Amino acid sequence: MRERADTTSTPAAATPRRVKPRAHTLAVDAGPSAPVWTAPGRFIDSDAAAVRTFARRSAGTAPSERERAVKLYYAVRDGVVYDPYYVGRDPRYFQASECLHAQRGFCIAKAALLAACARSLRIPARVGFADVRNHLTTPKLTELIGGNLYRWHSYTELYLQGRWVKSTPAFDRSLCERFGVHALEFDGGEDSLFQEYNKAGDRHMEYVCERGSFVDVPFETIVHDFATHHPRWLANRES
Repeated sequence: MRERADTTSTPAAATPRRVKPRAHTLAVDAGPSAPVWTAPGRFIDSDAAAVRTFARRSAGTAPSERERAVKLYYAVRDGVVYDPYYVGRDPRYFQASECLHAQRGFCIAKAALLAACARSLRIPARVGFADVRNHLTTPKLTELIGGNLYRWHSYTELYLQGRWVKSTPAFDRSLCERFGVHALEFDGGEDSLFQEYNKAGDRHMEYVCERGSFVDVPFETIVHDFATHHPRWLANRES
């Protein structure tokens, strides 16, 4: 039987432990105005023509930086299909422009795309990572992943109105409606992370540990860890 939330008193989620990340991709000393947060990267390729065009069209005539960021969030969340099977060893599965071209991607690629769109509009952006446990994952995906613990789940951090704000553009609205989970909203002022429970009160997403914030996707480290812990998932596109 699935665990249900107490509708009168929902317990606070445990604080995730922190895993020390590889320093070469983490600019811990760079302030929010540092050029690194708006510069293109290998995976957050904000200089790609398609990314720039998509960002401009999505932001439209929104007057403020915060409003433009919100428009970008919804464009990526609902304009690009979340596909947990679109994963492989090839770098293109992790790259923003390729995610946009394919019109699908898993959480890392979609987070990179949102960061790339933001950077193309000179909004400081970076990608954050955490290990999460999905209590509502499907049996098929559980078998492919090797359990319900997803290492290196990704979200986007945007620097808006004087602070870094977390946003999670992974699950598109249509997917959420099919699985009965809340679509994550984002207002540019508060963090937007996966909810602990779904609409029915069943346990949904649990943040197990934080891996830190990165200038670009730490591709080699992630692929190494996937090969160790999620080998079938990593090889899924090769079969």
